[in-house]
Amino acid sequence: MGSSSSTSLVSLLLPCLFSLLLLRLSTHLNPDPTAAAPRFKRTPPLPLRFRHDGAFKILQVADMHFGNGAATRCRDVAPEVGGARCSDLNTTRFLRRVIEAERPDLIAFTGDNIFGGSASDAAESLLRAISPAIEYKVPWAAILGNHDQESTMTREELMVFMSLMDYSQNLHAPAFAFFHIPIPEVRGLWYTGFKGQYQEGVACSTVNSGVLDTLTSMGDVKAVFLGHDHLNDFCGDLNGIWFCYGGGFGYHAYGRPHWPRRARVIHTELKKGQKSWVEVESIHTWKLLDDEKLTKIDEQVLWRRSSIRL
Repeated sequence: MGSSSSTSLVSLLLPCLFSLLLLRLSTHLNPDPTAAAPRFKRTPPLPLRFRHDGAFKILQVADMHFGNGAATRCRDVAPEVGGARCSDLNTTRFLRRVIEAERPDLIAFTGDNIFGGSASDAAESLLRAISPAIEYKVPWAAILGNHDQESTMTREELMVFMSLMDYSQNLHAPAFAFFHIPIPEVRGLWYTGFKGQYQEGVACSTVNSGVLDTLTSMGDVKAVFLGHDHLNDFCGDLNGIWFCYGGGFGYHAYGRPHWPRRARVIHTELKKGQKSWVEVESIHTWKLLDDEKLTKIDEQVLWRRSSIRL
């Protein structure tokens, strides 16, 4: 074979060899050729802030107990309201309805977001449970309960995973605290007065670690929002701090027939100065029931600047 023929053959083979080399390199760097390209976490276009009307609204979602979606049956739902067909999808539908009705500025998921014993894949269940917040591009934050880590991820892995999800925020706002399990002193509200329903015993720690004293000494905590006990949705005052249950939200969580699932809304308003919004003026709260009209109940003022105790 002449030199000119060899040169022509090499010129034809070189592009093919180069293409094979690039393919081999890309396969080595990314073993799955069908994998999606990397993407960045989506964030709100603006940081958390009060609205133009001086208000800031938080939606508390307590105890979703999300499992595997349509395959996960509801608990304690009356037959006449679709108990046999009820699933995690009812929880998702309720969350969408509340978001559309209230347009919250922040959603606080206060633990037992998924029910580990029913969630075959913790990451998948979390994504599906939180998906309405992401779908509506609402900033959100979450804490863990006592069931979240019972599936395929540890508590540390869950927190890291949630921090990477779209629109997630780092929470402990200076005026509010969000817990899953209540502190022991909440039991005493049975004797001192409360607003809402106190329908089951407070399942709290047997050890008093001094949380109430710490919160009181901070001076700026106005309210604490709780989950864990699904049949409680009351608010009560301890040392000048309101402790409020969210009530059971999820349909795969235990409940009570004829007692609708519910969500708590926290509405904060600023005082308007001559040229701009200034300090926080008041904090209100109410609950929404998952009925035909999303009935609003138990509206109350938790704190107002004019009512500061000296």
